[in-house]
Amino acid sequence: MSNPPDRSRLIIPALAPVYGSGYVTVETILRVVAGLLLVTHGYGKILDPMGAVGMVEGLGFYPGVFWSPLLAATEFFGGILVAIGLFTRPAAFAATIVLLVTVYFHGVVQAQGLAGAEKSILWTAIFLFFAFRGGNAQSVDARLNRVF
Repeated sequence: MSNPPDRSRLIIPALAPVYGSGYVTVETILRVVAGLLLVTHGYGKILDPMGAVGMVEGLGFYPGVFWSPLLAATEFFGGILVAIGLFTRPAAFAATIVLLVTVYFHGVVQAQGLAGAEKSILWTAIFLFFAFRGGNAQSVDARLNRVF
């Protein structure tokens, strides 16, 4: 998927094989870890899908009985999909939307500014990357030879 780095441009040319072969594994680790952390974040919500009705309505998402279970499913099942690399792009895109709301929630609603929103900003960037990149060679999407 990526060309090996140009040895002549590397400060330490001997690292070219490491950079050339390791990026797929490192990208997979990032995808799996991000997906599984999203699953753990959504686990409580999937056990009580109506538990966030008040919160989502407090953010202006009506009716909460629609948005609360959707939030739970996006975090829990979307995290599983990203972790295994199945329908990676749409699952990561949905997670990106959820995380943009958390940026707004922490940064504006709770008036925490950057200090409160920075973790959500980082998570948004990670899922945005996978929304555009999709899964890689080490994903179910690749094994099925189909991508969204």
